Amino acid sequence: MTEKLLNHRAEGPASAPPLLLGPSLGTSYALWDKVAPELSITHRVVRWDLPGHGGSAADLIGPGATVGDLAALVLELADSLGIERFAYAGVSLGGAVGLHLAVHHPERIASLAVICSSAHFNGAKPWQERAERVRREGLEWLLESADARWFAGDFTDPVLVRDHAEADPQAYAACCDALAAFDLSDRLDGISAPTLLIAGREDPATPPPHLREIADSVRGATLVELPGASHLAPAQCPEAVLTALRAHLDGGARRGMEVRREVLGDAHVDRAQSRQTPFTARFQDFISRYAWGEIWTDPTLSRRERSMITLTALVAHGHYDELAMHVRAARRNGLTPDEIGAVLLQTAVYCGVPAANSAFATAQRVLAEEAETGKGTGTGTGTGTGTEG
Repeated sequence: MTEKLLNHRAEGPASAPPLLLGPSLGTSYALWDKVAPELSITHRVVRWDLPGHGGSAADLIGPGATVGDLAALVLELADSLGIERFAYAGVSLGGAVGLHLAVHHPERIASLAVICSSAHFNGAKPWQERAERVRREGLEWLLESADARWFAGDFTDPVLVRDHAEADPQAYAACCDALAAFDLSDRLDGISAPTLLIAGREDPATPPPHLREIADSVRGATLVELPGASHLAPAQCPEAVLTALRAHLDGGARRGMEVRREVLGDAHVDRAQSRQTPFTARFQDFISRYAWGEIWTDPTLSRRERSMITLTALVAHGHYDELAMHVRAARRNGLTPDEIGAVLLQTAVYCGVPAANSAFATAQRVLAEEAETGKGTGTGTGTGTGTEG
């Protein structure tokens, strides 16, 4: 294993779902400066530098490098940070790394976003020629065309242009070798991760047909084309990229809402949603995305086990309105009245007899209502605020 790691920057809560962001050739993780801080509100964002770019050591790769070599460095970085499974988004070469990971390491990729990239980069010859000239002459000759290759109109980004100028020529050339050898055209149909493709309509390097090819081959993929965007879309059109990424990464909220309905019942969730106000809307989203989309979907514990834990926690904190709701959920998750009683009896020992006494009264009322209706879903009112979880 390589002793040195890719230079990186981590942002956002350590407990949030991880999201790795990959750069384009010639840039650093500054490519994501206008996007990463916003994404870090809901994710643990880790953006990294290519070898010889930004703060990454040049000797992490050498001549004849492959995209697989870069992907291995990304996995080493993730392992060092304790990240097992992660969402991934990458631009150009960074997008190629994401495609490689999705094909060869599908167990690591929770979702994939490929931005201004390709399953092949117009054949090997142009990249072989660029690598040879960079090794011979350095990078200065490429700087004059950087804006035209990267941006539409008269837009520029001095930080990224400076990163291009300061990149190590030998590492840059090795990255060109990787692009020359890259072609996953015949493996795209094996990608199973939820996939987003973002194309810049003004991109001369990887124009929209390159992204359409991937979208047509990956089952269920979504393609977004950005008017006015060129090759470095996150720098030139950050709001549009953010909008697309947020919709893509919000899959946890959609799955969370499904699980929330399965556990709590449609009637309860519909009632909570109908009471939603602008003041409570973000909290409703938080519940669906985090509590139900991340915690309740984790297969480590069964729903029966999660119900027992939840009942205990609610008794301990005296949340009896929520307890009523989760007694109904426990029945929906397969617990019998006797098992619910056993859980509450356990709370008498560890949470106190007064707390358990109130809990038994609440549970008895809910179970009696269930017996009257002959259903396990219940129609209790919860807190009446529209924010109950």
